[in-house]
Amino acid sequence: MEDGADLQRAKRHVLDFHRAIDEATDDALVDAVQRTTSPSCVFNATYPFADGLDALGYAHSVWAPLQRSFAPMQRRQDIFFAGTNDLDGGATTWVVSMGHLLGLFDQPFCGVRPTRQATMLRYCEFYSVATEGITEVILFLDVLNFMALASAEVMVPSTAATLVTPGPRTHDGLLFHGAPPAEGLKTLRLFQRMINRLLEADVDTRQTPLDADWTPDMIWWGPGGIGAPYTQERYLEQHAIPFSEGLEWGTFFGHRCEIAEGHYGGFFGWPTFDVRSRGGYIGLAPKSDQRASMRVVDLYRRDGDKLAENWNFIDHLHFLEQLGVDLIAQQRLVTGL
Repeated sequence: MEDGADLQRAKRHVLDFHRAIDEATDDALVDAVQRTTSPSCVFNATYPFADGLDALGYAHSVWAPLQRSFAPMQRRQDIFFAGTNDLDGGATTWVVSMGHLLGLFDQPFCGVRPTRQATMLRYCEFYSVATEGITEVILFLDVLNFMALASAEVMVPSTAATLVTPGPRTHDGLLFHGAPPAEGLKTLRLFQRMINRLLEADVDTRQTPLDADWTPDMIWWGPGGIGAPYTQERYLEQHAIPFSEGLEWGTFFGHRCEIAEGHYGGFFGWPTFDVRSRGGYIGLAPKSDQRASMRVVDLYRRDGDKLAENWNFIDHLHFLEQLGVDLIAQQRLVTGL
């Protein structure tokens, strides 16, 4: 288990990376990525971007298109913390960054017509940091939420509210200076207990005691296609029930990391599990006998001995593409962009 100084060094690596790529443009972007990551660093991004990219591929095919479509672009970070991975006994260290990318949407993105207005794109990143620096980057972009906010033609109504997702109610999610290890351990064990209850019930939240792990006024800041259910009752109505009715649970593949620091913690899977579509899920998934996998992020804020907020990302575009529904191709067909 690394000490607090090691976690702070890992955070500095990530903050240096952020500063370099946020300030670089055009030809300087590749150098910025290469200069602030390990030579062997691997970059993975959610659909429609690619897995297994090197620094050159990440700069050219992910970050450059974002900068072109949303210029000038700001990183609006709401959550930032680090921890050693509980799944490998603390052998690896991970840093999490979550928030929005803000810019003027003046150029097409994923086939969506520019609005010429300020636009925010939800993101969550996980960084694996070793002695030599950043060795892996996982980037979740909630393109489906962006498409809904930009009124893309192919979108259908979400089951809950579609919002620009705020940061923590307590405004203390940026852990630049660390937190007592005992608090992080409480957060880690709490969300692990909750996840274990879910897995025992085949991820049917209706069969788990929500009151045991969640505050009554919990809010689940969900991804595009679902939205943000507020309170336990609306979480069941607007996410848990549609999920269980629209999807048949399959295989849980596990998480890549589970970490916590202070009152914040979370995990991601790549992929996390697979399901079969019964038809109708988020109004877009057709019925299919094929198993389709989901890549998932969950970040949590603990309030005392309960979870109060949950920021969830699901790579819905990748999930739909496995079922033969390429929403971005459909959008481009409509707009010609």
